Amino acid sequence: MALPTASTALSGITLRQVPRKLFTGKSRPASLVVVRPSRTRLDAGKGVSSVCEPLPPDRPLWFPGSEPPEWLDGSLPGDFGFDPLGLGSDPELLKWFAQAELMHGRWAMLAVSGILIPEWLEGLGYIENFSWYDAGSREYFTDTTTLFVVQLALMGWAEGRRWADMLNPGCVDIEFKLPHKKNPKMDVGYPGGFWFDPLFWGRGTPEPVMVLRTKEIKNGRLAMLAFVGFWFQAIYTGEGPIENLMAHIADPGHCNIFSAFTSH
Repeated sequence: MALPTASTALSGITLRQVPRKLFTGKSRPASLVVVRPSRTRLDAGKGVSSVCEPLPPDRPLWFPGSEPPEWLDGSLPGDFGFDPLGLGSDPELLKWFAQAELMHGRWAMLAVSGILIPEWLEGLGYIENFSWYDAGSREYFTDTTTLFVVQLALMGWAEGRRWADMLNPGCVDIEFKLPHKKNPKMDVGYPGGFWFDPLFWGRGTPEPVMVLRTKEIKNGRLAMLAFVGFWFQAIYTGEGPIENLMAHIADPGHCNIFSAFTSH
């Protein structure tokens, strides 16, 4: 089982003083250095979130009855103890992976919405000739070079600020500064505030916040899988996801995933 109290146990270890030795082999008895407990895998998840309430040791796991890695202690949203390759055993890498998954999940949710909604509107007759798959080859109000430069500048600005916030949390805060009002501390990746959380859903007690963030990351993971499915379907059938869904409902025995491996 995970050990959520590992960092507390480590913090209780008594510090001791020992002589500092140089690499040359000479010792300096007068100089003392404080030896602190080394960072271990047990506290890899600590410090990732200052708002969420860690899940209990008996939390749901990806495989019921399995034993989660020690560094996945339930303090991360969407932590179901899945890390067979041990990629998150390093504390700094674990924080980076958590932010990368969060950003990819959000982009995937936007991408899936940008595919399904226009295709649905096309079916209703509101728009014509929609195709997300070859959108890059269409003609727009300007040339592709200008579009690329504009997108590069805007995305570079946004990603640069996000990177700065990861290195120095809170340095890009744009919350209103009002007298006698203390702004809540936000986690990296969850800016919140008036601009990103106008309904104050992310300012509740730790447990509901953990539930909301877990729902977000689960939907983000589903969206990433959905986008990969949309891509393969478009390559194989040349149709959109809603068209494929309607075809499957009309003839589930022949229009399914197994038809991709049968000859026509």
